[in-house]
Amino acid sequence: MDPRRVLVFRTVARAGSLSAAARELGWTQPAVSQHLQRLEREAGTPLLVRSTRGVTLTEAGRLLLVRADAVAGELHMAAEEMASLAQLRGGRVRLIAFPSAAATLVPAALRLLARDHPTVEVGMVEAEPPETWSAVREGAADLGLVFGYDGPPPDDGDLTWVGLGVEPVHLVLPPDHPAASRRAVRLKDLAQDPWIGGCPRCRQHLVARCREAGFEPRLVHESDDYVAVQALVAAGLGVTLLPSSALEAFQHPEVAVRPSATLGTRHLGLVHRPGAENVPATGALIERLRTAADATRA
Repeated sequence: MDPRRVLVFRTVARAGSLSAAARELGWTQPAVSQHLQRLEREAGTPLLVRSTRGVTLTEAGRLLLVRADAVAGELHMAAEEMASLAQLRGGRVRLIAFPSAAATLVPAALRLLARDHPTVEVGMVEAEPPETWSAVREGAADLGLVFGYDGPPPDDGDLTWVGLGVEPVHLVLPPDHPAASRRAVRLKDLAQDPWIGGCPRCRQHLVARCREAGFEPRLVHESDDYVAVQALVAAGLGVTLLPSSALEAFQHPEVAVRPSATLGTRHLGLVHRPGAENVPATGALIERLRTAADATRA
């Protein structure tokens, strides 16, 4: 198969239509269509089903897209290696980070990188770990900052994990809560309180810890925004759990933060495609993120 046509196919598959892909590539739609037709002849089977609504991948197309993502990721790393050879005089790193890391670790690391290698560009977007993992695997990002509770995220074998540290999880209470005056609070003492949690996926740790303490939390508000969550707590509308980095990024002046030995920990780290650490610009950012994480724990 012609690798250029495979990459054109990937653009169409990711864009969702021939017209959108043509705009992204700066080509005409007939030119894109001709490349796809030739690729399908080479493959010996249809890869896309075309309709007025766009394109849908066939089973063969889905299989090829996995390989095409890998090719695109390797080509991007090769391009970065070439751009970065002369003592990091260039290069671009695509970074994805979860919200509290984007507000704490990332600014510190980017400041260090800009000081040491001012011509290296970093583009950051914010996303939760599952979306980040997919983006890095598909070659849409070079590095992803992710987390797992009570251990690193499950390893699917596709990506490399770089641990950056472990942080405690705290109870966050309204200032006039009866437990706010205690130095340490037992989770079971809050069984009758209303709780504030994240989306169903993000609150799994909170729910699991409450169940271990012998009760089902009564969830009354849902938000993944740690600023909004603390504002709700400060208003006396519930209690919650937050990791220390979220409280470092922002702590509402009217909440009480209390430790508890039963709340577990959150493990922070980076994921990247194997070999990405050898790309100079990417490797430089990894090292600055490690330095920023070490400074946070010091």
